[in-house]
Amino acid sequence: MQVSVSSHREPEPLSLDAFERLGLFVLRLEDAPEEAELSVALVDVEEMAHLNEQYRGIQGPTDVLSFGCDDPCPTGGDEPILLGDVIISPDVAIKQAAELGTTIEAELNLLLVHGCLHLLGYDHESDEDAAVMQSREQVVLDAYAAE
Repeated sequence: MQVSVSSHREPEPLSLDAFERLGLFVLRLEDAPEEAELSVALVDVEEMAHLNEQYRGIQGPTDVLSFGCDDPCPTGGDEPILLGDVIISPDVAIKQAAELGTTIEAELNLLLVHGCLHLLGYDHESDEDAAVMQSREQVVLDAYAAE
C-alpha cells in the first residue's frame, strides 16, 4: 500500500507524515489490496473553492473532496491499484475545528478518514448511508487513537 501526500500550500506547517500514517492505517483497516495507492493533497482555500465549483457546482470552499479513479481495479502484475485522490483544505478544517470546539488534529483526521472511506465505497447520499459512514468513521478514528 502506498499513500502519497503533497501540499499545494507554501509554507506547509502541517506534518505530511501524519497524513501518510493515517491514510495507510485506513487502507489496512478497510482491507484494501496491498497494491492500493492513494493520493492526498493539501490545498489552500482558493484552490479548494475552485475545485468545489468546478466539480460540484458549489461556490466557495469545502473541507474535503474525494475523486475516485474511473476504474480502480487491478491492472495486472505489479501495477498499483489507484484508488483516487483526497483533497483537504486545512484552512477550512481550522475554521470548522474552532466552530465545533474540537482540535485541528481531530478535524483533519476526520476529514482524511471521510475522504478515504468515500474512495472505498462509502457515501452519505441517504440518511441510512450517512449513519453507516459516520459510524465507520468513528470506528476508524477510535482504532487509530488506540494504536
